[in-house]
Amino acid sequence: MAAGPAIPAAPRVLVAGLGGTIAMTATDAGGVVPTLTAHQLVSAVPGLAGAGVELEVLTFRNKPGASLTIEDVTELAALIGGRLEAGAAGAVITQGTDTIEESSYVLDLLHAGPQPVVVTGAMRNPTLAGADGPANLLAAITVAASPAARDLGCLVVMADEVHAASRVRKTHSTSVATFASPDYGPLGHVVEGRLQIINRPTTRYALPSAARPAGSPKVGLYPATLGDDGELLSVIAQQVDGLVVAGFGVGHVPGTWLPALTEAAARIPVVLASRTGSGPVLSSTYGFPGSERDLIGRGLIPGGLLHPYKARILLHLALAAGADRKEIAATFAAASDLGEVSHP
Repeated sequence: MAAGPAIPAAPRVLVAGLGGTIAMTATDAGGVVPTLTAHQLVSAVPGLAGAGVELEVLTFRNKPGASLTIEDVTELAALIGGRLEAGAAGAVITQGTDTIEESSYVLDLLHAGPQPVVVTGAMRNPTLAGADGPANLLAAITVAASPAARDLGCLVVMADEVHAASRVRKTHSTSVATFASPDYGPLGHVVEGRLQIINRPTTRYALPSAARPAGSPKVGLYPATLGDDGELLSVIAQQVDGLVVAGFGVGHVPGTWLPALTEAAARIPVVLASRTGSGPVLSSTYGFPGSERDLIGRGLIPGGLLHPYKARILLHLALAAGADRKEIAATFAAASDLGEVSHP
């Protein structure tokens, strides 16, 4: 008697917990703190048993999102890379939403493989009515196991929306629909337990394996504000290895900042981003002192479409890998608008 067709093996997905609101429970002293393990989170998800996915579950950290470090995330990236090389179809990270837009971009830059790495969390902790953690975790696992998510890098899945880590922002302090991609929109949605991609990027950027972080530089972020004379900027610039300036509009700063920025750009890499949160930094439209054209002429590196928070992450990782200013400028040219530009 002939054997029937082989049943395909269930995709294996790593679920790694970092803590955050999704893992919080109430304390006797009041308020909630992260206490739940990743196994406890997974066991509380309705419908997961029928999802056809084999899970490997571990608690990697148990911290509030605000207490995570870049080192935590780079260490996790190395662990995920090992699991993916061993045959995992994808990975899911649960963490606090305070830092998802930054931590997911770290993972995106350090993950060049085709397997999806998905970050999720919760806006309502498990003690509240309508806690969103279980639904977000189920959707994230669905995306991580889906072939349709391959070659998209690191993704953020919240409220059944799928966002590219390089584009996503947290836009509201309490709304469950807080995550959005202002310049691009979501890549897709989870509908009836299936991933639907409606907006597939044509390119994505990851750091070359030879440029992985080894050091721990200090990278500052300084926003332009009305009436700031630049005195504090000068002090901060002396204390850091790299600096991101979040300028007004398309990349403008007060004229009083120019001595400090000119000196800083001659000594350390200084990246120019826009504090608006969407839209690009320009390069050649305005010509007054303190305009984007003037600042680039003084040695500042344009950040393109990168939000200042993400520009700081990219600058940190590039400096940690030992890149010089020329290499950093090429890195931002390649990553800042997701264009087809090769890394040096």
